[in-house]
Amino acid sequence: MPVNRSEAELSRFRRDLLAWYDAHRRDLPWRKDSNPYRVWVSEIMLQQTRVAAVLGHYARFMKRFPNVAVLARAREQSVLAAWSGLGYYHRARRMHQAAKKIVRDRGGRFPASAEEWMELPGIGRYTAAAIASIAFGEAVAAVDGNVVRVIGRLDGATKGTGSTNSRAQELLDRSRPGDFNQAMMELGATVCTPRAPKCLLCPVRPWCRTRGEHPKCAQPARKSKQLCYALVQKRGSVMLVQRSSNARLMAGMWELPQLREPPERRQPLARLRHSITDTDYQILVFQSAGLETPNSRWFTGNQWKNLALTGLARKILGTLATYAH
Repeated sequence: MPVNRSEAELSRFRRDLLAWYDAHRRDLPWRKDSNPYRVWVSEIMLQQTRVAAVLGHYARFMKRFPNVAVLARAREQSVLAAWSGLGYYHRARRMHQAAKKIVRDRGGRFPASAEEWMELPGIGRYTAAAIASIAFGEAVAAVDGNVVRVIGRLDGATKGTGSTNSRAQELLDRSRPGDFNQAMMELGATVCTPRAPKCLLCPVRPWCRTRGEHPKCAQPARKSKQLCYALVQKRGSVMLVQRSSNARLMAGMWELPQLREPPERRQPLARLRHSITDTDYQILVFQSAGLETPNSRWFTGNQWKNLALTGLARKILGTLATYAH
């Protein structure tokens, strides 16, 4: 699409993109209405997380915390327990803090503008724009990684520039800003994908200068590490340890005791794979008598299932459910 776009071109672009979105958008639970609480929760969950990974967590979270008042009243450990498995737990903590501010300082009323949303904990420029446009119809462009890629390919840019936000604002359909923002993100997620984009299916292909992938730099090699954990049991309970409240990662959350190295001449109960950002972990779990520490406690199966566990701990205990009951 030419940088100096005519209004007629922009109108056709918007019309074609929105027509495609109306016909092909995914049926996602947070799209059933424009309730700001539902939109907010979904946007926080979707940060750095795939849609497929969010769906089940979203349903369980909304069942447990159906509105902002219930979320504000909840204990942080309960919120973290419901979030367990999604990772990036600071998102849940900040959302909980924001819920308290909305109830305490705003009488339960949600901000209506992106500028106001950005005053709350955990809300950046993209998230504020997404919520304000989808839930309140504010004509503000929401620019995430998908939108950056779509605009880069439309304009033939090989890398992002500082003008991406202004370009997104120029393209925005002001009569349907929420739908348009979601259409741009949907296009990037399902058609204009990072690898092997489906250009022949693209509704805005006539406006695209690239029509394919940009050359990509070689990705750094992934790291591999091994971690060992102990499964310690007593009378139907399992021992878990709690991370320090000021730990740099996953503060206050519960996990299995970690072993410095595999016990000699012992076969693991289980071997699991676990990946985080740029590292692939091989997880070995060993049965152990173990020793209790000041930060350890015993939990039954019904108790740990509702505990603020790290995602890895929940994964291990779920795999070893027959051992951990």
